Amino acid sequence: MKSKIANIFATYFGLGLSKYAPGTMGSLGTLPLAFALMYYGGAWAVLVAAVLIFPFGVAATDVVIKETKIKDPSKVVIDETVGQLLSFIGVAFAAPQVLLGYNSLWYYLIGFALFRFFDIKKMGPVKYFDSKVLNAYGVMLDDVFAGIFAAVVLFGIWYFKILP
Repeated sequence: MKSKIANIFATYFGLGLSKYAPGTMGSLGTLPLAFALMYYGGAWAVLVAAVLIFPFGVAATDVVIKETKIKDPSKVVIDETVGQLLSFIGVAFAAPQVLLGYNSLWYYLIGFALFRFFDIKKMGPVKYFDSKVLNAYGVMLDDVFAGIFAAVVLFGIWYFKILP
């Protein structure tokens, strides 16, 4: 992958270049993508996008790691994109109308907050991939697991009707 293309993709079209909380910016920037995927393609579109972005994210992250010689460059936020998309998967399949209806903004905001919580707290496999797998796969997989954790909790919020 060419360096310029890898940097554009790894930074999620420049969001990772933010001076303030680039990971948060990458996650926030994924919310419109998640909504658009739900609106136009449903839960499968969200899942397929996350699965397709993953290998390109690994390749782009690998290029940036080699260029910067930093294990997990803060400007790489494509991992947040994959994890954030995954955070909506449970609700997307169980109750797609929840992510498209009147209260959908609450679900997107809570999904965002949950994903950021698990990404920052680094528990279990999130911590393992962040601290033990010191390559592009580790950078990507810690956010995959943070997204899965967020998906489980967000699903619980929907299932137990904590939000309308």
